[in-house]
Amino acid sequence: MKERQVLTLPGVPMVLILLVLMALCGWWLWHSVMAFVSPVPPIVAGALVAFCGMGFFIVQPNQAAVMQFFGKYVGSERTSGLRWANPFYSKKTVTLRVRNFESSKLKVNDLEGSPIEIAAVVVWQVHDAAEAVFNVDDYENFVQVQSEAALRQMATSYPYDLHEEHKIALRSHATEINEHLRNEIQDRLAQAGLTVIEARVSHLAYAPEIAQAMLQRQQAAAIIAARTRIVEGAVTMVHMALEQLAKKDVVHLDEERKAAMVSNLLVVLCGERGTQPVVNTGTLYSG
Repeated sequence: MKERQVLTLPGVPMVLILLVLMALCGWWLWHSVMAFVSPVPPIVAGALVAFCGMGFFIVQPNQAAVMQFFGKYVGSERTSGLRWANPFYSKKTVTLRVRNFESSKLKVNDLEGSPIEIAAVVVWQVHDAAEAVFNVDDYENFVQVQSEAALRQMATSYPYDLHEEHKIALRSHATEINEHLRNEIQDRLAQAGLTVIEARVSHLAYAPEIAQAMLQRQQAAAIIAARTRIVEGAVTMVHMALEQLAKKDVVHLDEERKAAMVSNLLVVLCGERGTQPVVNTGTLYSG
């Protein structure tokens, strides 16, 4: 079922024509009464003209009127303003304006099986009024149900947090996730004549029962990453210090003194608290 244009007439000229016809019918009726002739013909003609007046309808901007003739689809009219069509046509208006839908917070399991809460905002509009009316029972409800189903499907395809074995995660790759969600919803809504303009995740969090444990895991991962960077930097600085001492011939250190110096520098650079100087008045060697 594809949308097609139906032939309608501008409403204002038809108003003028029907007014003229009504005036003629009124004159005909008056003339028949005055001439003692049967007034039935002008009355019937006036009734037909009045019935034709039922063919007027209004199409607002960004709106389509879907028309049927005793259950058969005859076409759609998108020209805005006052229009006139066959009075026997039934007319159903469909808005073509951009609309949005926000899903409820869904509780699903991510790729790793962790329960999460997720919600999304979907921006959509009707591009084929005939498909929206005839291919599905209620296209607005269809958008809601299929959007939430697509959101569930997408959430189970990625982990919440990024790990080495995964390239995309829900929390860290918003652009890729939103694009996947939009494509997933569009595939489901295409048969209803609907276009998904944008889809984006509006809420993402761990489920309350594991939120505290996941927060501790994230904190632990952050601490480990920070410690790794600190140790890498400290080792680089110790290496530079030993190279500079040897290059500038400041002091000659044997392996034991180098080890002691490396140990002290690592303690200073990697320690969480401020260091306290210790004056060494002895020697590393006994006797």
